[in-house]
Amino acid sequence: MRQFVEILSAASLAPKTIVNVVTVVKLVVASAVDEEGEQLHPRVWNHEFIQLPLVIKEKQNRPTITETEVSALLKNVNERYAVLVALVAGTGLRIGEALALRTEDFDQDCHVLHVKRSVWRRCEQAPKTANAIRLVDVPESLAQVLSRYIKGRKGHLFTTRAGRLLDSRNVLDVLQRAGRQGGYHAFRRFRFAVLRKAGVPDDLIKLWLGHSQNLIDLYAAQLRYDDTYRRGWCERAGLGFELGELGYKSGVPIRPLLVA
Repeated sequence: MRQFVEILSAASLAPKTIVNVVTVVKLVVASAVDEEGEQLHPRVWNHEFIQLPLVIKEKQNRPTITETEVSALLKNVNERYAVLVALVAGTGLRIGEALALRTEDFDQDCHVLHVKRSVWRRCEQAPKTANAIRLVDVPESLAQVLSRYIKGRKGHLFTTRAGRLLDSRNVLDVLQRAGRQGGYHAFRRFRFAVLRKAGVPDDLIKLWLGHSQNLIDLYAAQLRYDDTYRRGWCERAGLGFELGELGYKSGVPIRPLLVA
């Protein structure tokens, strides 16, 4: 394992990446069991000896995306991918959650969507965590875009011409050709920043992004069932980026209204 870590380090991989790869190896070793369910190769790993790097959160690379970059992407991709970009940037959905959305997951006006499943390599699966099963409020300007896009459709929102689910890797290739550098999580960080700058309460941010909840959040749970309360904060935060031509096609203003 120490030699393996040296190879990973020589490849200039980030500490977090090395730790993730090593964790998979450790899980594979631990998965080998006999007929009684006992491990065949029990190990107590000495992280210092194998020179496993420390992951310092403050030094981790946490790429995000800017308002200008989101708007530029919307101009440089076709409608299907533009709607997908607007959706993940405007709601903070994980890419697998967005690709798993069906038309029936939205309310009548697309003001609320329900996250019930995810997609990994074109296969549906359960969401990442129990907290990921949630409702997400959608700003009015984006709701109008989604309403127009969904009209006349049934089933999954984002598919190939042959009707197959999109593969997240292929989508990322499209976005990179359009000028996007980095992965999908940047869109979630962008949405978090928009909500935090708007002063949205933490319990709502955790609800919309599907983050874990503490006891205080659970005590405030009743506020999540107050549609007026959620809707007010949703519109106050807005999207944080311009919809451009995507918005014009839906008859909404080019820049979502941000309520002070």
